[in-house]
Amino acid sequence: MAKESMKAREVKRARLVARYAEKRKALKEAGDWSGLAKLPRNSSPVRMHNRCSITGRPKGYMRDFGISRIQFREMASNGLIPGVRKASW
Repeated sequence: MAKESMKAREVKRARLVARYAEKRKALKEAGDWSGLAKLPRNSSPVRMHNRCSITGRPKGYMRDFGISRIQFREMASNGLIPGVRKASW
């Protein structure tokens, strides 16, 4: 389980990315690299980190499902993910 402060930090970064998306796009098209450097660092989408939507775990993230591999395995074992059958794990 991730710390609440780490989850809050990711939410804050997501808001910054959304706020500066248009400005960042315009500066890139104009080639104004000094203007880009003056924007907040966390407004870059590269600094976003994928986290499990259930536990907030940053590692073992499965992009197609939006959850970590551990949660995927538990949900598949309980039959909560349609079309997934337990194989040899």
